[in-house]
Amino acid sequence: MLARLLSTFVILAALPVLASARPVVVELFTSEGCSSCPPADNYLSELSNSGQDVLPLAFHVTYWNNLGWKDPYSLDAATQRQAAYSSRFGDGSYTPEMVVDGRIGFVGSDRATGEKVIRAAKANDGASVAVSGKRRDNTLSIEVGAGSGRGQVLLVGYDREHVTAVGRGENGGRTLTESDIVRSVQVVGEWTGASLTLNPVLPAGERAAVLVQTSNGSIIGAARIDYGAS
Repeated sequence: MLARLLSTFVILAALPVLASARPVVVELFTSEGCSSCPPADNYLSELSNSGQDVLPLAFHVTYWNNLGWKDPYSLDAATQRQAAYSSRFGDGSYTPEMVVDGRIGFVGSDRATGEKVIRAAKANDGASVAVSGKRRDNTLSIEVGAGSGRGQVLLVGYDREHVTAVGRGENGGRTLTESDIVRSVQVVGEWTGASLTLNPVLPAGERAAVLVQTSNGSIIGAARIDYGAS
């Protein structure tokens, strides 16, 4: 793990230093059934409220559901997404795991590492594609700009915050406040370097975000969707 972190810092440091053109995507793989997850959940909430240009997303996995408490926000898609990262990183699926820009994973409660990785991602965003979107009644209008490369366009629906009284399991008796909980994730298009317009229906969730993710897992475009007036 340490060697991979150090090698990632070296790669990031070698990239040209540019101002971040998009929010840094911070994914947390978590579960309400995991007693070591609340500190990571709290850290993600702080990032959400910090005013930094960060897009936090909490993916609640399913593999804790048979261990005393079924997480009401758990998604098969979250478990599958983490498994894809695990295959790339070679570190297995665990909670809490934080992944920044799809490029590096670490223990989600490790704030020191989190701050370093997020700062490095903000300072070195040389490969980025412009993404924007807005709500139009029951659909979204998504624009992905021209650039170099290709990737999948992902639409993520999420809820801003939930408070849950956990009845059983490792967190039994605790009341958890969790932020930016992913309720849906789907591929809505393929970006091949040319400008792209997409008009998907609203996803499940109170809010939405768009990610452009390459085949190696790197997120090169991201934006929150302004729902505005329906």
